[in-house]
Amino acid sequence: MMRIMPGAMLGVVGGGQLGRMFAQAAQQMGYLVTVLDPAVDSPAGRIANDFICEDYADQAALEKLGSQCAAITTEFENIPADSLRKLAHSCRVSPDADSIAIAQNRILEKQFLVNSGFAVVSFAIIEQHEDIFTQDIAHFLPGIVKVSQFGYDGKGQKSVADQAQLIAAYAQLGHPVCVLEKFMPLKCEISVVVARGGDGDISIFPVSENQHVNGILDISIVPARIPQQLAQQAQTIACQVVERLNYQGVLCVEFFVLKDNELLINEIAPRPHNSGHFSINACITSQFEQQVRTLCGLPLGETAQHSAAVMVNLLGDLWQHGEPNWNLVLRHPAAKLHLYGKAEARPGRKMGHFTVLNASVDVALQQAIHIKKQLEH
Repeated sequence: MMRIMPGAMLGVVGGGQLGRMFAQAAQQMGYLVTVLDPAVDSPAGRIANDFICEDYADQAALEKLGSQCAAITTEFENIPADSLRKLAHSCRVSPDADSIAIAQNRILEKQFLVNSGFAVVSFAIIEQHEDIFTQDIAHFLPGIVKVSQFGYDGKGQKSVADQAQLIAAYAQLGHPVCVLEKFMPLKCEISVVVARGGDGDISIFPVSENQHVNGILDISIVPARIPQQLAQQAQTIACQVVERLNYQGVLCVEFFVLKDNELLINEIAPRPHNSGHFSINACITSQFEQQVRTLCGLPLGETAQHSAAVMVNLLGDLWQHGEPNWNLVLRHPAAKLHLYGKAEARPGRKMGHFTVLNASVDVALQQAIHIKKQLEH
């Protein structure tokens, strides 16, 4: 693969915080960045060298992006796969449209995982209202019903205990095609961010232990407090997933850890991941620099973790009484604050994060929780 060197223009489809952090990593390495996003005040668009404010499917915008960029990546998986196929006629696109098409559809994703021999949560497909009555639904209850496309951060999904709740939830979601996943008693949730270059080289980040609130990631603890053998198993599976997809780029595999330490894949995200933000401060190479490297055909960076880290998401709820007191974070010498430049704070919206570093993961967690509680009061 031809290497794309600093000075070239790179494109990113999607202007949120992941696009912003990709742009920051690329610019730090000497690249220029063009962002395509429909939002005028998108966080990535604000810092881009060029900003195309148009819909992801706008043909003229795609032609402009493809003509001026040496390579293009995506910020999140809900980009139309057809847009990526069009861009691929003009320049290198990573990840490719086929990988995105699988990851943006829960049914295709689960079928890919099952057909590839990976263990997943038991699930049923609900394509229409009648399926609730014709399938052996009782086997998958209690469970979580999720729309098959465009759901994220707890949106487009509802917990259901029985068939009556399932009927009501399906109606509230608007009767889309859904997946019903059987509820499993968990020991914890973990994730692995892995990068694969165009030459097949793979690098793996340390395993993250993730805690969620209302379906949104709240805290990531790295390294995960799990047996080393289990961590290595998760990393091995993540490598197998990217190889089976023939994937180029950065990808995250989210796992459920059951009570008996069995690993089940929850979902895959074909991009850098919220649970990998710790890598910006705690690893030799961040997941975003790795995204630049895979896109440009450069050798992959070293992912060794030099400090234990705990990352805490900052949601818009913290702004309900005005701008939070950032001194509560900044007065801690080993706490790193990252704000995403979003103009409007809304409940549940990711506005930023902070990461606490320490030689001990337990001390880092204690300090992070202390800062979090201070910000919330």
